Amino acid sequence: MSYTVGQVSAFAGVTVRTLHHYDRTGLLSPGDRSRTGYRRYDDADLARLQQILFYRELGFALDEIAEILTDPQANALDHLRTRQRRLSEEIARLQRLAEVAERAVEVQQTGVSLTPEERFEVFGEIVFDLSYATEAQLKWSGSAGHREAMARAAAHTKEDWRRLMGEAADWRTELLAAFDDGEPADGERAMDVAEAHRLHVGRWFTPCPPDMHRRIADDFAADPRAFALVVPSSQQRPGLAGYLHEAVHANASRRTGARPLPQPQPHDTPHMRKPHEDPDRHGRLAR
Repeated sequence: MSYTVGQVSAFAGVTVRTLHHYDRTGLLSPGDRSRTGYRRYDDADLARLQQILFYRELGFALDEIAEILTDPQANALDHLRTRQRRLSEEIARLQRLAEVAERAVEVQQTGVSLTPEERFEVFGEIVFDLSYATEAQLKWSGSAGHREAMARAAAHTKEDWRRLMGEAADWRTELLAAFDDGEPADGERAMDVAEAHRLHVGRWFTPCPPDMHRRIADDFAADPRAFALVVPSSQQRPGLAGYLHEAVHANASRRTGARPLPQPQPHDTPHMRKPHEDPDRHGRLAR
């Protein structure tokens, strides 16, 4: 059975012009012609076309394909190995480009207008997770506070970020000290640490009333990516996110005069006193 060039074009997914070009170059010359001189392709031609399209999909040039098909047993394996190596190199190159593009998108979505080198210098271990930044953008896109925070972040200079991160590092030291000392999350010291964070957000990003601070803390407890924005993984402890979450809620209740509401379980275990430390009847920790 034989087929016209139009039929082959339709079921092979290539243009008639491409088939004519393959014929002119000798890559695929149909074995038959109609009485009026039109090309007719038989099953052997279709099998050869299938091989051509396979190698084209792998990125081989037409002259390479012609060489392979001239002596498939002698050439195919070597050519495939060479192509595999080139494809691996190309994949690595594209991966590097994708990482560059991701950093560029990240800069836009996090509002941090610094080069990758400056970001590493200023932020150190603090990591802006692109997936979290994207979700946050979608989640809070309708919030005036989020828009203001993003605008102010984008306007910060490198020196602003240095000061901001230095202040954040000092705050983090206080948080870790309170946690490691076994201070209760609803005690004065932990609530003061929470208040310092609230003021830090207001100073550098957007006014942060207690209710907004509660929502921020909810993210810290529910999503490790959010908590990593304030405490890098190397400094985290089991229960620390829950501890900060509880301290923020306690501080918000203190500032509004409301009684604290029962808190949902965060993503890690809430901070507990050390086993050897029991409060005396006044609520103080025995030393």
